[in-house]
Amino acid sequence: MIEVSEVSVVADDVTLLAPVSTSAQPGEALIVRGRNGTGKSTLLRVLAGSRTPSSGTVQIGDAAVSERDPRFRRRVAVMIGLPPMAPDLTLLDHVALVAATWFDRREDSTARANEVLADLGLRTLHARFPHELSSGQTQLFGLALVLVRPFDVLILDEPEQRLDPEHIETVVRVLRSRRDGGATLVVATHSDVIADGLGDRMLTLEAAA
Repeated sequence: MIEVSEVSVVADDVTLLAPVSTSAQPGEALIVRGRNGTGKSTLLRVLAGSRTPSSGTVQIGDAAVSERDPRFRRRVAVMIGLPPMAPDLTLLDHVALVAATWFDRREDSTARANEVLADLGLRTLHARFPHELSSGQTQLFGLALVLVRPFDVLILDEPEQRLDPEHIETVVRVLRSRRDGGATLVVATHSDVIADGLGDRMLTLEAAA
């Protein structure tokens, strides 16, 4: 599903990502680790099609790696930072709206939204507005906005941010279900719990020499 060959990113003579090669198959989770500044987020942006590599090649399935390609957008879901949130929509409004862009029937999108909120422990908060959430609840809500849609590949940058240990375990459980359902996951993380509980393959990035 994912093949990365000698990909690097250089900007203004600064190496943001040293050459790296890796791969991941359907039903596998690739965990990306490394100190801050080693290029974890940069690699994820390359995989997400929002950053062009300076060298090397990236292949994700048979679609062009470009966020402007509809086939690519259908295949790949991404969370790098929190998604946009509207202050006057409830959690359920948000998640159902995203689902409605992917599912034909309103009943399907509403059911899917409720299912994802329940999976992440947010079902009782469905009528709240984003500004009424704690920082950890906001992080889980951001994940719900990504997980509610169909995907073959899921790319996440530090999903453990703002979460206490109990909620990190919840995220591991939910992500494991997506992986076991056949999705390919790429997760950059500093969390040993996520790495140990989810990872089939490990990629550790090093700073450029």
